[in-house]
Amino acid sequence: MIRIGLVDDHIIVRAGLKQYLGEQVDLRVTGEASNGLEALDLARSGEVDVLLMDLSMPDQSGVDALAAIKARFPDLPVLIFSGYPEQHYATNLLKLGASGYLNKECEPDEIIQAIRTVFRGRKYITPAVAEVLASGLGAPVEKQPHELLSEREFQVFLRLAKGETVGGMADSMSLSVKTVSTYRTRVMEKLKLSTNSDLTYYALKNGLIQ
Repeated sequence: MIRIGLVDDHIIVRAGLKQYLGEQVDLRVTGEASNGLEALDLARSGEVDVLLMDLSMPDQSGVDALAAIKARFPDLPVLIFSGYPEQHYATNLLKLGASGYLNKECEPDEIIQAIRTVFRGRKYITPAVAEVLASGLGAPVEKQPHELLSEREFQVFLRLAKGETVGGMADSMSLSVKTVSTYRTRVMEKLKLSTNSDLTYYALKNGLIQ
């Protein structure tokens, strides 16, 4: 039996997934969470074998939750299940330790296949993600500016784009204000932007936030 933790801030999404997954003889939903902090509690409980987690959540985003969970529980598979397009997020999240990335527009059967795959300790790579990864192995492809950010810079970028303050990020990420400010400066330089409003516009234009 594969024990699954569902992490999504929409109750109706969790209810639908729970019903569908419960129809499989080898799957059982044993925990639910509505934000990143609760996801960490689920991981800490030891009662889940796989976390199926959204990215866009209140309090703590899925990106930050993934980093926190993998730092403490590196062997727990985390399967990202998000409405954001794979080409913008998948490679960064795989680097952060995600076991796979599914778009919410995928076929229901693919969710089952992905859960079983990551439970066995393997990565689940969709054809869309495989294409993104393969493009980095062939002829040089011009990357988008945000694809040149480090994992931590990418986290800071997303938080700034969503309107978080430097002080707020310092508290929630357990970093000093000076350190977060340094990351902000690097992000601005790499993206060639000047203000937080520019960051938000860039993120919306590239489908990185909703």
